[in-house]
Amino acid sequence: MHAAASKFDAYWMPFTANRDFKKNPRLITGAKGHYYTAADGSRIYDTFSGLWTSGVGHCHPKIVEAVQQQVASLDYCMAFQMGHEKAFALAERVVGLAPDGFSNCFFTNSGSESVDTALKIALAYHRARGEGNRTRLIGREKGYHGVNFGGMSVGGIVPNRKVFSANLIPGVDHLRHTLDLEHNAFSRKQPEWGAHLADDLERLAQLHDGSNIAAVIVEPVAGSAGIIPPPVGYLEKLREICDRHGILLIFDEVITAFGRVGKAFGAERFGVIPDIITTAKGLTNGVVPMGAVLVQKHIHDAIVQGPEHMIELFHGYTYSGHPVAAAAGLAVMDVYDDEGIFEQATALEPIFEDILHSFADHEKVIDVRNFGLMGMIDLAPREGAPGARGLEAHKKCFWDEHLIVRNGMDGLQLSPFLNSDVDEMQKSFEAIRRVIDSVD
Repeated sequence: MHAAASKFDAYWMPFTANRDFKKNPRLITGAKGHYYTAADGSRIYDTFSGLWTSGVGHCHPKIVEAVQQQVASLDYCMAFQMGHEKAFALAERVVGLAPDGFSNCFFTNSGSESVDTALKIALAYHRARGEGNRTRLIGREKGYHGVNFGGMSVGGIVPNRKVFSANLIPGVDHLRHTLDLEHNAFSRKQPEWGAHLADDLERLAQLHDGSNIAAVIVEPVAGSAGIIPPPVGYLEKLREICDRHGILLIFDEVITAFGRVGKAFGAERFGVIPDIITTAKGLTNGVVPMGAVLVQKHIHDAIVQGPEHMIELFHGYTYSGHPVAAAAGLAVMDVYDDEGIFEQATALEPIFEDILHSFADHEKVIDVRNFGLMGMIDLAPREGAPGARGLEAHKKCFWDEHLIVRNGMDGLQLSPFLNSDVDEMQKSFEAIRRVIDSVD
């Protein structure tokens, strides 16, 4: 029997420099409101609201109570050929928040599963309509759509793809990304330059014939690649090209849904309505893993046909619509409504934007980007050591300033709580400035 050298050895951590972390672990033992408690007992302010997940704060009492009651009454229910009321109730609530035309909600356990589910639904829809030749999928460079094989294939973040490149699904193309510091650095909200990049979809439709393309998937605001808002008119052009060629438009709203951009969905904020929306994270405030795929009525109805006793879509998960997750989701929906969370997020956005852009003149900052309550401070990389400055800043924020700040390479990503206290947020940025000043 192998004996671990330390208590940290057995856990292989996700998206983490494991060896570096385990030399000096940054451990969390508790959370409440806008703060974590670290292993040494100190309070750590969370500038990233979990991982885009916990918009109303950690351990919200209404959500905690709902989960506790649910796990004591119905801990699990098989989702195949059976159901429980809370799953149906949550689906109704979520669909009720969606733009007009959306009618159905398919539950998953994560954003990664939501994306793969959406891609399968798109393929099934075209096949059901007699257009089974529509199999090609279009993603975008710098897109993040989770880490399952479908999501990796349409995604466009190189480190996520390169080790697995030989086994990514075939028949996938990518649009160019829209981040160009020469033309749109230090933009507030949507940059003016870049709408023409949507024409890549028209070019691909001409190359492959649009009748062979099933769907295009984009994040309304790219998140994991470093907060990349869409140029003015870009999403509208994608919608127009999709309509022209009968291509389904999928919005990956795992990050942007549920108030992150001030509305229930980014589709509402931008006024561009896709055919399918993927969600997760804010669906349960990160309390219990859960995702959902929302589809317009014509998509659902095209697939759900044939003999009534037959399964219409051979797809699903052991934990689809899990009772405890559904209870958490219903409580979260109540909090969103009762506490006016989306309205609070809208009011915070200009304050957050002004504070964020106060870093624009810093000598180590090469770009600042924002949309909704999503922000990015791009630090100039050290010569020959990309990512080192960002990681050092992340560690200094934790140890020296008692802050959780997410770093993506040399970018510092900010995702404040939807109900943030302005003074706390201001103080966190003052601390971030001290850290940027101090890193070499």
